[in-house]
Amino acid sequence: MVAQPKQEKLQLNSQNYHSNEANKEYFSVSQFKNMLDCEARAIAEVKGEYIRPPSTALVVGSYTHAAFESDEEFIKFQEESHDSIFKSRGGKYAEFVQADMMIETIKNDPFAMFAMEGEKEQIFTADLFGATWKIKVDSINYQRKTFSDLKTTQSLANRYWSDKYHKYVSFVQAYDYVLQMAIYREVIAKHTGEHFNPYIVAVTKETPPDKAVLHFDASRFDFELEYTANMMERFVRVKSGAEKPIRCDKCAYCRQTKQLNNTFEIEYLLD
Repeated sequence: MVAQPKQEKLQLNSQNYHSNEANKEYFSVSQFKNMLDCEARAIAEVKGEYIRPPSTALVVGSYTHAAFESDEEFIKFQEESHDSIFKSRGGKYAEFVQADMMIETIKNDPFAMFAMEGEKEQIFTADLFGATWKIKVDSINYQRKTFSDLKTTQSLANRYWSDKYHKYVSFVQAYDYVLQMAIYREVIAKHTGEHFNPYIVAVTKETPPDKAVLHFDASRFDFELEYTANMMERFVRVKSGAEKPIRCDKCAYCRQTKQLNNTFEIEYLLD
């Protein structure tokens, strides 16, 4: 039997980074988190069989990030998303007026801007936990050996119950940003040979917005990497088709594709 040549992986760039083809070939933190939420929906998205309805929150997040990438990117984003941002009678929708306040809050703070100095939107790939991962870093500073990520949140003080940690946690843990920084740190280390220090520049959706630059005790990353490694044993098999994805039976995808084949005792309604 003649051995087949190994197929080269898709070379990523800013245009194809979020494409279905890229998501099929690479794992990402967002894909990992989607698998945690609902394996069935995550796999349907990878296959292009399900597209989530547009979310204003996602557009606002992209709008805010584009403001710090470059003036050109910010203008381009506003042009491409014009109808989502601007009212037909003029002016911006309230969410984007709020986003402008958040952007100005960060831009007017020298320390926050210092934390975000570096090369923007850099793409890296590396093999971890039996799969090839892709990451896109908001800002990376090779001289300081740091990288940073801009995050928006309702309030810096909000507490969230976490089944993962078995306690109330901050938004950073609740949305698995510690896990994200741990993965990014490992992927970057594969390229540089050193572990860079990650920072989160956080800005709130309050009026006026609050802000903070957050660092991490490195010991936090050990738990996140072990947690990811344990979950990836199954996720790799599910994505390859070796195991059937589990449905959460709660998300929009599961409701849309639900097929009844039995009755349920009323206690089921409280699960």
